[in-house]
Amino acid sequence: MFTVCKPARKLTKSVLALAAAVFLAACEPGVNTGGPSIDTSEPVPVALLVPLGSGQSGDAALAQSLENAARLAMTDLPNVNIDLRVYDTAGSAATASAVAQQAVADGAKIILGPVYAQAANAAGLAVLNNGVNVLSFSNNTTIAGGNVFVLGPTFENTANRLVSFAGQQGKSGMVIVHSNDASGQLGQAAIAGALSNSRVNNAGSIGFDRSQQGVINAVPSIKSTMDSSGADSIFLTATTAGALPLFSQLLPESGLSPATTQYIGLTRWDIPSQTLELPGVQGGWFALPDPAKAQAYRQRYNATYGEAPHPISGLAYDGIAAIGALVSQGKSNALTGAALTQNAGFQGVGGIFRLRPNGTNERGLAVATIQNKQVVVIDSAPQSFSGAGF
Repeated sequence: MFTVCKPARKLTKSVLALAAAVFLAACEPGVNTGGPSIDTSEPVPVALLVPLGSGQSGDAALAQSLENAARLAMTDLPNVNIDLRVYDTAGSAATASAVAQQAVADGAKIILGPVYAQAANAAGLAVLNNGVNVLSFSNNTTIAGGNVFVLGPTFENTANRLVSFAGQQGKSGMVIVHSNDASGQLGQAAIAGALSNSRVNNAGSIGFDRSQQGVINAVPSIKSTMDSSGADSIFLTATTAGALPLFSQLLPESGLSPATTQYIGLTRWDIPSQTLELPGVQGGWFALPDPAKAQAYRQRYNATYGEAPHPISGLAYDGIAAIGALVSQGKSNALTGAALTQNAGFQGVGGIFRLRPNGTNERGLAVATIQNKQVVVIDSAPQSFSGAGF
């Protein structure tokens, strides 16, 4: 047994052979209740899989930030002893599969990470027969299920929160505007699913190609659909780094004024902060984690490590927080699927969250708008899963 991360990063010949032989397939979806038995009186071995060695810009800093966040969370567990072992995946599905098996051979009772969807899927498959659960940092729900959980914020969670809020505010009809790529189609499906369970009518979907001309071409169809359906809101999958700035200019120019049409975003509209300057986003709605708790985490991380945390580093903190909360109960079945999916959920860096039996998650999100180029919370994040917003 070892407690420091560096030795775990040495790949043996057997590990490399496993990497070369890995076969990637989708995890079987469904309810997972199983998992290993643990001795909570001893240090609990937890494997952290990070994308160090990928060669991609930013992955080394991301890997370090994830490890830092996990260790920060461990300091908040006074009555729980976690034996954290860190393994590098190089951002590769094959390597993730190999090191996941190595981690279990080393004694890991649960795996935290990896980041990328294919790597998380491969890690889950690699240890499926060992009954070890994987809390991945991905937000791709297509890999969720079986022994793989996604900790990342999901389109479904965000769509449900915003559509529910829209209904509470008296919105009656919504047009979905989505990119035609895989991400946009997943977003469209999430919004349509949320609308099907709400009082707000689905007034239609308009797809667009992710190019300047694609956005321009979509505007007349959006305007026509809004006019013919009488819808009062538009839900966009567009991101601040993609089509949102252009849509926020062209749609109001077409006659869909933010004063009379409610614009809603599936992604964060406050990142980067320059987006707040755009006239077309003023009054728009989007969802975000509990701002006060998220800010407290950023400040604490900065004070501890002397730099700002990576935007997704909090997922590592959340994973350790969940593991610690369960282990602290002193039960040998603390890391089974049934325990991980307890309805009460856990407290994370951005507020409450819980894992669902199908491998997805729910997070308590706030609803914010942009007023005078500032973010203003108009509906606070729920503090429990029996409160408003759920």
